[in-house]
Amino acid sequence: MYLIGLTGGIASGKSVVAARLAEHGAIHIDADELAREVVEPGEPALAEIERAFGPEVIDADGRLNRTALADVIFSDPERRAVLNAITHPAVKDRARARMVAAEAENPHAIVVYDVPLLVEARVDAEHAFDLIVVVNASTQTRLARLMELRGLNRAEAMHRLNSQAGDTQRLAIADVVIDSNGTLQDTLRQADALWESVSHSA
Repeated sequence: MYLIGLTGGIASGKSVVAARLAEHGAIHIDADELAREVVEPGEPALAEIERAFGPEVIDADGRLNRTALADVIFSDPERRAVLNAITHPAVKDRARARMVAAEAENPHAIVVYDVPLLVEARVDAEHAFDLIVVVNASTQTRLARLMELRGLNRAEAMHRLNSQAGDTQRLAIADVVIDSNGTLQDTLRQADALWESVSHSA
């Protein structure tokens, strides 16, 4: 198995790159998807979140009220750390199980672990990545995307940007940087070149 750690700030274009690599044949493991799975009703992490944050973050149907939880954590780093301490271990365990399954099915599989918070959660210390890829776009580009594509106002968008690691921290761990400030086609071309390189060396 050849394991790629893929990361980038919110609205950086990381999902575009992940999808492109999957089109080429990579096995895509999405940390955000796993994070949603581990807080489904009946999962131990959801019960821990309710104990830590109170019943107001749980909907009437017993599901996580993401809006209520986001209102708490995006403006409070300490509370965000509490949430991360609950969810990150559960996500890590599920990711590892997916990787083991992928390798068992194909020992030569190229696996892309798509992790927005790779730096913040120190995921690079938990998985033996063969390559770390950072998708990078300027703060202004990402701010504009959050406001235009996700309908956030400037204050909401800045909260989300500021809740993540800075570009310098992410770029410091990169083996490969994909610059997504340009057009979609520019980004896809870089993803294609990455696949060409990796598929020959994996």
